[in-house]
Amino acid sequence: MKKMSKLQTAICFAVVVLLFVGGWLVEKYAGTSSMAVTVLQKGAVYALLAVSMNLLNGFTGLFSLGQAGFMLVGAYTYAVLTIPMAKRAAIYQYYGGGALQFTMSFLPALLLAGVVAAAFAAIIGFPALRLKSDYLAIATLGFAEIIRAAVQWDVLGPVTNGSNLLKTYPTLKSILKGTFMQGNTVVFVFFMVAVCIGIILLVINSTYGRAFKAIRDDEIAAEAMGINLFKHKQMAFIISSFFAGIGGALLAMYQGSLQANAFKSSMTYEIMLMVVIGGMGSVSGSVIASFLFIACQEWWLRFLDETQFIGDFQIPLLGSGFRMVVFSAIIMVVVLFFRKGLMGDNELWNLKLPKKNGKKVKA
Repeated sequence: MKKMSKLQTAICFAVVVLLFVGGWLVEKYAGTSSMAVTVLQKGAVYALLAVSMNLLNGFTGLFSLGQAGFMLVGAYTYAVLTIPMAKRAAIYQYYGGGALQFTMSFLPALLLAGVVAAAFAAIIGFPALRLKSDYLAIATLGFAEIIRAAVQWDVLGPVTNGSNLLKTYPTLKSILKGTFMQGNTVVFVFFMVAVCIGIILLVINSTYGRAFKAIRDDEIAAEAMGINLFKHKQMAFIISSFFAGIGGALLAMYQGSLQANAFKSSMTYEIMLMVVIGGMGSVSGSVIASFLFIACQEWWLRFLDETQFIGDFQIPLLGSGFRMVVFSAIIMVVVLFFRKGLMGDNELWNLKLPKKNGKKVKA
C-alpha cells in the first residue's frame, strides 16, 4: 500500500464523517422503517462480509466458498447466548426450555460469535487448506452445507432450537434503547463495521498482509523467501472467518429472527459477487459494491416486480420476478465492461489526484 498524502488522508476522513452524518440524518428524517435505512444497515453488514471474504479470496488468493457457514456459526452463537432467560422456555418449547440456562450481554456475545467462527475455521482449515483452487472451494462449500444441516439436527435442538426460529435476542433497536444512541441504528452499524474493516486494513498493510499477497502472486516464490505457506493461509482463513462470524451476528441483529435454512450457498455466491464487482484485492471496492448491490436488489429495482400501466395500457413483462432478470442483466454488463471490477486492485485513497496546469496537486 502506498503511503497516503495529507490531502488524501483528509479526503478519506471527510468521506467517513459524511457517511456517519448522512446515515444519522437519513434515519432521523426518513424514519427507521424507510427503505433507505434498510439499505444502509444491510449494506454496511454485507460490506464487512465482502471485505472479510476479499481478505481470503482477493488478497491471499484462496478460493473459499464457506462464508455462509461461518456467518451461520457467528449468528447462532450470538443469538443463543443473548436470548433472555425469561424467554427461553417459550423459544425452546420443543426442547424442554433449552440446555443453556444463562444469558450474556450483546458485546461479549458479539466477540464470541467471531471467536467460535474462527475456532471452526481452525478445525476445518487444518485439512482443507492443504487443498488448492477448486478442491478448496468444494471442501469449504461442503463444510457450510454440513454445518447448516447440523444446526437443524434435533440432537442439537436444546442448543440451536433445531429448525425452529430463534428470536427475542437483542436487536439493533433494543440494544440502543435507553442509551444516548437510541434511534441511531445506522450510526451504530456503521461504527461496528468501520472498526472491523479498519482492523482488516491494518492486517492487510502489516507484514502478514504482505505475506498474504506474496502467496497470492506466487506460492513458490513466497516459500523461497521463507514464508510458511500453511501457517499464513491458516491465519488468513481464521481472520476472515472471525469477521464473517461478527458479520453473521450483525446480520442476526438486523433481521430480528434467525433460522439456519436462510444461510444457503446462494448467500456465499452473493457475497462473492460483491467482491468480484468491487474488485479482487480492493477493500473500498468491496464496500462500494456491497451498497450498490443491496440498493439495487432491495430498493431501486423494486418497481419492476409490480404491474405498471400507462393509461389503460399494461407495460409488458413487468411483474413478480422481473426485477431479478434486470438485476442479473446489469451484473453481466458490469462484469463485461469492468473486467477487474469497479476498483480493480486499487483503493479510493490511492487513486491519482487530478493534475493542475500539468502538475500534480501537492498534498
